[in-house]
Amino acid sequence: MITVYIDGKSYQVEEGENLLRTCIKLGIDIPYFCYHPALGSVGACRLCAVKRYRDANDKTGRIVMSCMEPVTDGMIVSVNDEEVKNFRAAVIESLMTNHPHDCPICDEGGECHLQDMVVRSGHTYRRFEFKKRTFKNQYLGPYIHHEMNRCIQCYRCVRFYADYAGGKDFGVTGAHNKLYFGRFEEGPFESIFSGNLVEVCPTGVFTDKTLRSHYTRKWDLTHAPSICNHCAVGCNLIMGERYGQVRRVLNRYNEQVNGYFICDKGRFNYEYINNTDTRILKSRIGATTASEAEVIATLRNLLSGGRTIAIGSSVASVEANYLLRQLVGTENFYADMSLGTWESVAAIRKVYESGNARILSLKDIEQAEGVLVLGEDVYQSAPRLALAIRQTARNKPLRKAQKINIPAWHANAVKTFIGMDRGPLFVAHPQPTWLDEMSLQAFRKTSAEIEQLAETLVALLEGKDVPTGKVADEAKHILNEWADCKSVAIVCGTSLQNKKLIELSAKIASLLQQKNIDSGIYCISPKANSLGLALLANQSMDALQSAPAADHLIVLEPDFDPTESLKPWLKGCKNITVIQHSRNGFTDIANLIVASATIAESEGTFVNAEGRMQRYFSVMPPSEGIAAAWKWLADLQGSMSFDEVLAKIAAEVEHFKRITEVAPNASYRVNGMKIPRQTPRFSGRTSMLAHVNVHEPKPADDKNSPLAYSMEGTKQNTNGALISFYLMPGWHSVQATNKILRELDQVVNARSTGIRIWNS
Repeated sequence: MITVYIDGKSYQVEEGENLLRTCIKLGIDIPYFCYHPALGSVGACRLCAVKRYRDANDKTGRIVMSCMEPVTDGMIVSVNDEEVKNFRAAVIESLMTNHPHDCPICDEGGECHLQDMVVRSGHTYRRFEFKKRTFKNQYLGPYIHHEMNRCIQCYRCVRFYADYAGGKDFGVTGAHNKLYFGRFEEGPFESIFSGNLVEVCPTGVFTDKTLRSHYTRKWDLTHAPSICNHCAVGCNLIMGERYGQVRRVLNRYNEQVNGYFICDKGRFNYEYINNTDTRILKSRIGATTASEAEVIATLRNLLSGGRTIAIGSSVASVEANYLLRQLVGTENFYADMSLGTWESVAAIRKVYESGNARILSLKDIEQAEGVLVLGEDVYQSAPRLALAIRQTARNKPLRKAQKINIPAWHANAVKTFIGMDRGPLFVAHPQPTWLDEMSLQAFRKTSAEIEQLAETLVALLEGKDVPTGKVADEAKHILNEWADCKSVAIVCGTSLQNKKLIELSAKIASLLQQKNIDSGIYCISPKANSLGLALLANQSMDALQSAPAADHLIVLEPDFDPTESLKPWLKGCKNITVIQHSRNGFTDIANLIVASATIAESEGTFVNAEGRMQRYFSVMPPSEGIAAAWKWLADLQGSMSFDEVLAKIAAEVEHFKRITEVAPNASYRVNGMKIPRQTPRFSGRTSMLAHVNVHEPKPADDKNSPLAYSMEGTKQNTNGALISFYLMPGWHSVQATNKILRELDQVVNARSTGIRIWNS
């Protein structure tokens, strides 16, 4: 630790950081635009200016950019010097000369980092009276709206899209203050990470077109913490709702999982929740609409006679799967996976349970110096993981830069120094993948050949002789490149349905650890809760093909149509019940359809690919006649609250003994108050239902969580799992996440939520 002096006060800080990040950590407000904690510093906007003094005798000082200034022992700076405050105000005024005064109609209005910084600088009156610089906007596809006139030239967008995410169809052209940030020709973005521009941009240049299609002001949204259900990474999200419709999805920071970014699947694939053409809004018995009481009575009648089989769901919550298993018995409970996929997921479970290889988080992988991807096209199966792996290519070359005192946060210097140099990232897959470009070497191999490569690596690490040839040379090349790496990550998964490859991956990680290379494994499971389901089921769906026909089949929230191999067995079932929120092939053949809630209308727990239990909460109550799948199943077994279900799971399933600790229970209060889902700026509550009743309706009561469906409640949230929005006085945009996280450092799990089942 070193000592710095800021406006006359001394602080103990970490050496090596830049001054802006240091001040953010200390809670000292310095305005900024171009800086982003994941992208580093470039000094483009000039807004983070401070005054630095040579020593205690220097009374004049000089203005420096805090994002580009490394902290040094004895450093003396002033943030509030009048000259530097005037400098920052002048920067804001110069930016506003061309910025339109369109806040009332701007999609970003009320949640705009530029607005926050303009207010902070004291700029209230525009003196500039000349013609503004204007641009033509581009069509950028169905998800991103472009409004180039609002640009303040901070370069964040191109630094994220091109440098961080590797996109090639977007860049910057022009000179001086006539810069254009856009595609080289109109058309949809090619990158699956393009949606992050909505949050990366500090103004309204790039905005969410899906929100624009059913727009509402940001302060009028009801928010809730959620988990992405589109892959097994388990990215943390914030869902926003208005008038019973999900209007947008934002990234929710989790240091160990998704950090500051998510993929476009998680951000934009929410419209199925609002789609009344495909949603199941009422339960049905045959062709007749049924009430809740009729559904429960019919199900109890079906369960009382004959043999009942159930198929669990990899996209339904742990709670719903557990209750379904309890209803039919473990021997009659099947996982919704093919035999090959089931065996692969079972192999992942076995590897994790053994504890022989450390289980990595995305943060661990992003910091690794070497990576080997075996048999997975990560960009397709787990996009956010692919983005993390892409960052590893610079980690080993970065060590060379640090030897000549180039800090990791100095983005342009690092980029120039590293150039085309890249770390030892290796990819083995039958087809070309997105990561090939960043890899030191990509191997085109069949599943059997990839397995052979893994076996050769194991043999070499064990000190055994291996036959000479191409595979041996490839394995030796990999190990030679890893020889001086501090850390190595092995990534595998279920795509090739090769369980031996998963076992070999764990063996490689274990042997590397024995050679004092910090290593671990990350196994990609097929869906959002495949691993959670695998901890409850003992058999795959394919086993039904040889099983006797059932008197009654219950299918829980299937996200696939009946397979050809399963159809003959299904025809032998007398009654088929499907618990589902949207129509598909299973609802077409069901005798009883139970209308279940989507992830936006229910609460539950997912287990992601690293074995991390994470909780999601409803952003809105379900409509009448719809209930969460766990609630339907709990009512069948005697009415239970969500907390009572969690307590039963913790008591009866060893792997889930800590499931009650994932998030606070429904009785959790701070100073006797719940945590609000709405911001203090929420408006229009009285008029929303004025056509029904002129009196203000009572907000719905959520009995299954500590969150309130209103703005009433405490601002003093003390648990990160309950963060529904990022909002603090003077900081209204998602750009301020790092500022807000600093303020929340006293909050339990503010930076990283969820509990690992296996803490290896």
